Amino acid sequence: MPLLILGGLILLPLSEIAVFIMVGEAIGVLPTILLTVFTAVAGTVLLRQQGVSLVKRMQSELDAGRVPGDDLMQGAMMVLASLFLLLPGFLTDTIGLLLFIPPLRIALARFFSRRASVVVVNRRRKQGEPVVDLDGAEWTSTRHKPDDGSNPRISPWQDGN
Repeated sequence: MPLLILGGLILLPLSEIAVFIMVGEAIGVLPTILLTVFTAVAGTVLLRQQGVSLVKRMQSELDAGRVPGDDLMQGAMMVLASLFLLLPGFLTDTIGLLLFIPPLRIALARFFSRRASVVVVNRRRKQGEPVVDLDGAEWTSTRHKPDDGSNPRISPWQDGN
């Protein structure tokens, strides 16, 4: 796996340089640079547009008491797509633009979600149920009788007097 990552880190920039040279020869230097800047701006606009609607969907899922798992994965893919569009290069721009196509993004999100191991704990506290958030060292049972004769503390926030 590390060898594969190293190969990708070496091949991606070399491939981008080769594509830059081919595109620059075909359309010229200035249009190539402008096209690169345009894709970075397009990535920012797309992230803002689709990101806001995704956040609203996630909020409605949370309000309904459901875990927005698919939406979280799609959000991560949109951030990745934006990063690809911000990186200078036509190969990364192509990947970034493809990730902004909702059906493709949904399919990829489901593909990765099925292969991920995620444990969701969804337990809601009942109305009136007390909340106790203590470390083991902060808590002393009232049933425990200390050997030194002092009063046991019911809570770490009480004096014990």
